[in-house]
Amino acid sequence: MTTATATLERPQARQATEIIDCDIHPIMKSPKDILPYLSRRWQEHHETIGFRFRGPFHGSSAYPKATPALSRGDSWPPEGGPPGSSLSFMQEQHLDALGITTGMLQPLFPVGMDERNLDFAHAVCRAVNDWQVDAFTSRDSRLKANIVVACNDPQGALREIERCAGDGHHVQVSFATRAVEPLGSRRFWPIYEAAERHGLPLGLHSVGTNGHAVGAGGWPSFYFEEHQSVSVSLHAMVASMVLEGVFEQFPKLKLIVIEGGFAWLASLAWRLDDLWPKFRAEVPHLKHPPSFYIRRNVYCTTQPMDEPPMQRDLKTVLDWIGWDRVLFATDYPHWDSDDPRYVFKFPMSEEQRTMLFSGNAKTVFGLG
Repeated sequence: MTTATATLERPQARQATEIIDCDIHPIMKSPKDILPYLSRRWQEHHETIGFRFRGPFHGSSAYPKATPALSRGDSWPPEGGPPGSSLSFMQEQHLDALGITTGMLQPLFPVGMDERNLDFAHAVCRAVNDWQVDAFTSRDSRLKANIVVACNDPQGALREIERCAGDGHHVQVSFATRAVEPLGSRRFWPIYEAAERHGLPLGLHSVGTNGHAVGAGGWPSFYFEEHQSVSVSLHAMVASMVLEGVFEQFPKLKLIVIEGGFAWLASLAWRLDDLWPKFRAEVPHLKHPPSFYIRRNVYCTTQPMDEPPMQRDLKTVLDWIGWDRVLFATDYPHWDSDDPRYVFKFPMSEEQRTMLFSGNAKTVFGLG
């Protein structure tokens, strides 16, 4: 994986390629920046009680602490604040330097979507949704906001979707990928109905602590193992949504799996299709093989890039998945972010390049 640096010159061959970045992480300069967006009640709750999560950690996350703030060493704004908190520095170092024409914001903190107190969770999600507009999308039209919701209370999530949809700023719906139940569960279907009705894709980034280990083998000993297991949890999410019939019920719903890899999508489809004839009587609501729904409804972002030793093999993987199923993402400003100038190390046609860097995202998000 490569690191984007503002001092590098973008190669001439890439200048004509429009770039839509489907994973940019903004963050507040200070935890107290959320307070103006909360009512007095929730301001006091935030200051005196704080967040309550389902994971067995206090004041920290199970996610790997590879570097401070999970971010690149050069991504700390010169005026202070954590990486991703300064719009001007994001513009200088990322949007302008790399020619990003559209960027999808994916806020991870504060994590209201994962809060156990559901009333507080909704207040925090609403605050984060409004903050994205004030701090970023209203100040730079290249950036688009995310409707962050607390999916463990679908009715509350539905109200927040209705509030934000169609405002010109929010272009997708996001919530914890590791919720209290597998995401195919019917308790979540009101969210899917609203997203489909408004033409909003689900941009589901690997996040969430449901109180269970990320992998089926139990709690890992190392951040290394935690890190790679996150992708496995997303395999389970896709399988749940397919087999429970989410995409049969909501055929126009689009799911974007963000920051979970993508090479596994082909093998998951193959395995489910192999098992479907044997278990078909159990899932009569599926009118098609599982791969049909994966091929029609599921997309993945490129970062973290699955990079086999022989780069040409990655082209074969894309042939398996479908070149129209993959969206480019940098994961800026995180430590393992990808640089669009160097991310694909194998030859491809101009049509394929356009699909990966912008065309697929335009289709998914309905951009002109």
